[in-house]
Amino acid sequence: MVKPKKDRNLKFIDGKWYVDFTFNKKRIRRFGGYTKEQARNRLAKLRLEKLDEQLGFKKPEKPDISFEKFANEFIELYSKQHKRSWKRDEVSLKSLKPFFKGKMLRDIGPQLVENYKAKRKTDITPRKTLVMEATINREIALLKTMFNKALEWGRIETNQIVQVKKFKENQKDMRILSDREMIKLIDAAPPHLQPIIVIAANTGMRRMEILSLKWENIDFRRGIIHIKDSKSGKAREVYMNDMVFETLKALEQESEFVFFNPSTGTHITDVKRSFKRACGDTGIKGLRFHDLRHTAATRMVEAGVDLVTVSKILGHSSIEMTMRYAHPGEKTMRAATEKLGQIYEQIRQKVDTPTEEVTIKSPVSHSYLSN
Repeated sequence: MVKPKKDRNLKFIDGKWYVDFTFNKKRIRRFGGYTKEQARNRLAKLRLEKLDEQLGFKKPEKPDISFEKFANEFIELYSKQHKRSWKRDEVSLKSLKPFFKGKMLRDIGPQLVENYKAKRKTDITPRKTLVMEATINREIALLKTMFNKALEWGRIETNQIVQVKKFKENQKDMRILSDREMIKLIDAAPPHLQPIIVIAANTGMRRMEILSLKWENIDFRRGIIHIKDSKSGKAREVYMNDMVFETLKALEQESEFVFFNPSTGTHITDVKRSFKRACGDTGIKGLRFHDLRHTAATRMVEAGVDLVTVSKILGHSSIEMTMRYAHPGEKTMRAATEKLGQIYEQIRQKVDTPTEEVTIKSPVSHSYLSN
């Protein structure tokens, strides 16, 4: 039986099919579709178009679209329909739109985006500080998503900015609370904020994931918090430890929301002021609420939890994203090197024992182990 020949010109990436072929020594990559059949049809069509171009038949031009117009379409057709953080996209576009005003999508390439990055690094925020690289990275991520969608929707022929890289963010911007600081912060927080801090520090949940919690999301019998609408768009389960369980059990169920605001009739939407005040009362400087999530991830890694598990708990889409949050401290790194020392000591003892035959598969020499 002859096996069907594998089509090397079709690539399946992140749930989508792409065509990838060479014509006249030029590599051509395009979005193919959501099924293999769509991708095959797209491949055949592209090959035919390229052949027509080679033979001198002019291809009818597609109507072009400006950046501003497509940005509005993107917000309405994609962000609002698929993202909880669509308002964050609107905030990013307040910076992107003025810079790319009057530009057509097909005219925006890597150099122009690099000019945008350089210009944004010199911008001053309302607080009289330079714009953070993390903020610029969110804007570049949005820009790349927009161009991916423009390619999928047939508004552009190629995504010219796919290779644009984000800034390497300064990890010092992230703050890890010490055990003493955490206790002081919880004690200094007002009653409505204390349980919110406890949950953030013990689960690594995002601020809005906590604030928008409903009692129907809490399964006390199984000890699980159900997060149905996360930033990544995927539902996940977070297991409660005893501290989180007892904290939630002690709260009154006066509304469908766990953290209810009687004055608005919905859940609490912001804790910036009370959180800042609690930090000020305890002398903790440079702490953001999001750093509680960072602290939770770091504490789990220090306790020996593997990164795959930490990634699932935090709801990250990749291990790389988790690695940004998890920074082992001096104690953890010292313990790791101590373990290496113990391993080599055990090997040395076996080598020095004449009654045992030991095969060492380590690149470390016997003379080194014996010193």
